[in-house]
Amino acid sequence: MSSRADVVDVALHVDPTWPAFDGHFPGAPVLPGAYLLALVVREIEQHAALAERVAGHALQVQQVKFLSPVRPGDVLRLQLQSDETGIDFAVRRDATPIARGRISADAAA
Repeated sequence: MSSRADVVDVALHVDPTWPAFDGHFPGAPVLPGAYLLALVVREIEQHAALAERVAGHALQVQQVKFLSPVRPGDVLRLQLQSDETGIDFAVRRDATPIARGRISADAAA
């Protein structure tokens, strides 16, 4: 990885028909945290500057904190910022923090 930082800021639209909501939880659907992390990884892989930093490596979640539930139909903002050792992410719904954490590429993988 190079020492320069790359920043990505994107909108994520939470489709109410996603199968991830099935049974999680009846009457009060919540997006599972693992699915939210999968969306973060998908965005990393779709942005060339970030994808280049992690190409050929397994991704590891170094830390994650889920702060607020994600409901069907939510519109989220995802900010990704990379540095020499990994990618920090923050997910918000308007001013409400949803999740934050750090993902790194495992050079040994």
